[in-house]
Amino acid sequence: MRKKATKINLGIRKKSKVPGVMITQFIETLPEGTSHPDFTRKPIALTIQEGKFAFFKAIVTGEPKPTVTWSRNNGDVSDTSRYQTKYDPNSNEHTFEMPNVMPDQADTYKCFATNEYGQAMVTVVLNVIAVGFKKNQPQQPAAEATDGNFKTVLKRKSKIRPKSEQPERKEGEIDPKFWELLLSADKKDYERICAEFGVTDFRWMLKKLNEMKKEREEEQAAFVKNLSNLKPIQVNADGTASFEIDMDLLDPSSSIFLYKDGEMVPYTKELGDKMKHSLKQVGKKYIFSMRDLMPEDAGLYQLDVEDVNMFSTEFKIPMVDFLVKIQEVKAKEREDAVFECVLSNPFSKILWFGKNVPLEQGDKYDIEVSEDKLIHRLVVKDCMVVDKGIYSACAGIKSCNAWLVVEADKDAQKGKKSARKTTRAGGSGMDLQKVAQEQQAKLEKVREERKEQIKAAKEAAAAAPPPETPAAPAPTPAAPSAPKEPSKNAEPGITCGLSDIYALRGQPAELNVKMNMDCDGAWFKDGEQLNSGPGVTITKDGTSHKLTITSCRDDDSGLYRFVSGELSTQGKVTIGDVPEFDPDDLHKFSKPVIVRVGQNAAFKMPFAPQESLTISWFKDGTEVKDGGGVKIMKEPNHSRLLLRDCLRTDTGEIKIQLKNPFGAVEATSQLIVLDRPGPPEGPVETVETTSSIIEIKWNPPKDDGGSAVTNYIIERQPTRQNLWTKLGDVSADKTSFRDRNVTHGKKYNYRIYAENPEGLSDALETADSIMAGIMILSGPPGAPKVVSASKTCINLTWTPPEDDKGVPIIGYQLEKRKKDTNQWIALNTLNEPIEGMKYAVKDVTEGAEYEFRVSAINESGAGDPSPPSEMVCAKNPNMRPCFKDPEDFIVVRAGNSVRVKICYEAEPPPQITWLRDDEPISPWINIINTEGMSQLVIPSSKRSDSAIYTIKAKNSMGEASFDIEVRVTDEPKTPGPVELEQTVQGKVVVSWAPSPDQELDDRLCYMVSQHDSNTRVWKTVADRLFTNTYTAINILPGIEYHFRIFAKNDMGLSDPSQSPTWGANSNRVPLSSNGINSTAVCFERPPSILVPLKVHTPPKGYQVFMTCAVRGCPTPSVSWYLNDVCINSDNNYYITNSFGVCSMYILRVRPKDSGEYKVVAVNSFGKAECSTKLIVRGKV
Repeated sequence: MRKKATKINLGIRKKSKVPGVMITQFIETLPEGTSHPDFTRKPIALTIQEGKFAFFKAIVTGEPKPTVTWSRNNGDVSDTSRYQTKYDPNSNEHTFEMPNVMPDQADTYKCFATNEYGQAMVTVVLNVIAVGFKKNQPQQPAAEATDGNFKTVLKRKSKIRPKSEQPERKEGEIDPKFWELLLSADKKDYERICAEFGVTDFRWMLKKLNEMKKEREEEQAAFVKNLSNLKPIQVNADGTASFEIDMDLLDPSSSIFLYKDGEMVPYTKELGDKMKHSLKQVGKKYIFSMRDLMPEDAGLYQLDVEDVNMFSTEFKIPMVDFLVKIQEVKAKEREDAVFECVLSNPFSKILWFGKNVPLEQGDKYDIEVSEDKLIHRLVVKDCMVVDKGIYSACAGIKSCNAWLVVEADKDAQKGKKSARKTTRAGGSGMDLQKVAQEQQAKLEKVREERKEQIKAAKEAAAAAPPPETPAAPAPTPAAPSAPKEPSKNAEPGITCGLSDIYALRGQPAELNVKMNMDCDGAWFKDGEQLNSGPGVTITKDGTSHKLTITSCRDDDSGLYRFVSGELSTQGKVTIGDVPEFDPDDLHKFSKPVIVRVGQNAAFKMPFAPQESLTISWFKDGTEVKDGGGVKIMKEPNHSRLLLRDCLRTDTGEIKIQLKNPFGAVEATSQLIVLDRPGPPEGPVETVETTSSIIEIKWNPPKDDGGSAVTNYIIERQPTRQNLWTKLGDVSADKTSFRDRNVTHGKKYNYRIYAENPEGLSDALETADSIMAGIMILSGPPGAPKVVSASKTCINLTWTPPEDDKGVPIIGYQLEKRKKDTNQWIALNTLNEPIEGMKYAVKDVTEGAEYEFRVSAINESGAGDPSPPSEMVCAKNPNMRPCFKDPEDFIVVRAGNSVRVKICYEAEPPPQITWLRDDEPISPWINIINTEGMSQLVIPSSKRSDSAIYTIKAKNSMGEASFDIEVRVTDEPKTPGPVELEQTVQGKVVVSWAPSPDQELDDRLCYMVSQHDSNTRVWKTVADRLFTNTYTAINILPGIEYHFRIFAKNDMGLSDPSQSPTWGANSNRVPLSSNGINSTAVCFERPPSILVPLKVHTPPKGYQVFMTCAVRGCPTPSVSWYLNDVCINSDNNYYITNSFGVCSMYILRVRPKDSGEYKVVAVNSFGKAECSTKLIVRGKV
């Protein structure tokens, strides 16, 4: 069936997202819009019994659409009678089907998906379990045959066979299922299994079981290392059934088989949602699951490894169904929730699940079962929001589920836990006790009918002649069989013997024995023969023998025995009384116990000590157990019941029952839990409404809280207001109220509280607001007018209605309609009216057209809408491009990136063009245009990038441009050697070689500093020199002078170039002191301002140069401030300090540079400061 693929000498392996898929791509680069094949769902391995329907499914993708083919490793798939391929275009599924699969089809199969760009391949294994005799296979030796049936694949060592192969069991023979169950059961279940199969000889059973266990363990040791955690089959919350076993296999490839009642069960390991049976392995744990449970799924399930049984478990499905299913419960936080159901047959315990987790009796959950075992309840105590979810009840294979919805307590304070509620939510809403009683009557009727049928069958069997049967061998211990009528040659036998009985003192008692034939017998008591006499009567009626005690006394107790020939039967007779209560104690107990909500209620009942006395407490007919909020104490002479934290729902009948073998006695009391009443019953009805009166009425609350309602309190709230005001109260016998203080056309909400001595109930509120009188709506306002429109907002205004009908207008409701649609959409609710007569509509889509209308709102509601406005488009108005606060000068250090950001406004969007010195920019300069902004980026700048850059924005409304000067520079290099020359007395010409950057930077200048031997400080004597010479004046003889030359540009100063020493101090001869001591001179002083700052008023865009002179020793630290903000580190200001001459240079001033400038000099001896103002004038 599979076509040969084109041979590819070289392919590119690709990885699939689905594990196990191999992809080969035929070409290196795929064309746009194409893709190689791949599997989104691969076929899944399958183990199936022969004769069944086997199939594989796959889903593939690829463009162009791939061709799917199938093959197998050892064989051909071209036979269409055995292999069929199908494709479903709706689900895109490719199916490979094998009807009536046979063992020779077990193999590894391959699925190929191929198109012109590649191929995807996946392998899948099919295992076929062969069963039954095969004519075309060699016959096995006779020793391997079992009941004439050859097993070519499997010879099971289990004695369990399919029903069709089971031989007829002889009388007294034990079912093999009994031993299989015991071999896998816990010891605690031995007694139950023996009772089920009628085995009474436990000593013999245990001896034989140990022998079988030893033999089975030796067989299992050949395949497994260890077996543990054997969990019997049970029903899960999701409606499936499963059993588990931990099994460490010696050979992981060993075959695992599943059987039900001896018949092999086909299963899958991966198609858990497709097949009924599945086996899942998680490590060493094996989990067998069964879905879609039906009654016929009951039976004995066994798990075998090869031919050895590992585990057996019986799945019993009781014939039970839900007459009343659990219902959805809506509970408030901290309230109890109740789920309850009624079964069709008595069931001692059903399974409860909450969010797929099994639930047990405890502090959180109460699981209750009625005395007749038909009514089952689950109480979720103290509900929290996390308890929300699906809860389910499972009885056998039947289940039902319902939601628990927990509403958060809105009244609780934030961060604090709300108080525990005293109410219960949920329940079925039906009289479950009545339903259970009706079902109990039906079951009793069915039982009586069965008894009649059995009795009729026995009578018919007694009338028919008994069949002749051969003698049977002595049976092994088994359950007693039903009595048979004696044959003519049968031996005497006892068909109904004696049993232990309990008789009431003073009442008659009978002992009956039935024989299978008419024969005599004798009665004995404690070994002494009895005869008819006073108090004892012995009678015989055919095969029936009866001993009657007329009035039982204590000395009648004893062991009674009936003997007939070698046959005998015995039973014990015990005489006693039914338990009794003291009349005074009974009268005291019958008085009601009255407590308040949250208090504890205690009941105590004394009684006389007795043996074999069972004490039970009941509440409303349901037995209560010790645990949770219930505490039961049982003493020899009394019992006490304590109910903690009583709720209102705990009100009811409390009963104690004393029970012994002779009978039972009960005492009844009442528990009354007082609480505030429930809310009045609604709905609130409107009796009358006029322009001046509103009359309402309601019904009394269902629950008065245990105390009579004393009065009702009525509150009122006008609509669209938050304040509730008390109108008054009425007595309990009156359930109506007339409100006379109302305004015509206005709506009101009402709420009613019931009050008793315990407090106020929850409120009953009106469902809808009630209007006083008839509805009066306002006329239409004026049509809305568009004030302005943009792509994000449309501003509207309108005029009030000409006729408001005499009712004040509260506000307005605005509606919009999109073009080409018929739907009007309200922009505000009636509860949130627009108070003014203008509104900004922001909920618009750019480019869409809208029209608007408005309605006036008064107390009666919204009036007629206005005429619609003109159609308006949500877009920005057309405008000529303009730039927003651009910077016109930028300095960048060479090597750094240049970023020029220009923001603009324009509509429609303009065309952006950048120029460099009025020429197109270079291609390596990046231009990034976004909405409202254009950005020029030079990644790594050079000095040659310095230029005037121009941005131009042009649209249909006009054109705008802006120039930005970009200067790319670096710290200047040191000037060349310095020469000194004196031309006239007192003047020295300082000249130097230019800095290497002078030709590269047209803004490069020089600064000269001077130092003399008198002052010993450097001071700037010249700045911003664009020449290479400087004439120093006031040069005095006898003093040494030094000069430093700095190159200066927009990035700062270079290192200085030092001059040679000028002057004659170096030739001076030191003078001797001639014994005169010299005096040390101290030059340290606090800072002082020698030359203050001056006021500057430059035009915008001009340069500013501020200087001042500062003196101090040690040299003070100088800081510059603008409006009390330090600007020393601001790159927009070039600040220098040369030997006390402090300068600040602003290349181009801007309006924001205006303000007060201050210089502060600080050293260890003090501080000095001076300030000035800079005022930037507009362009001239």
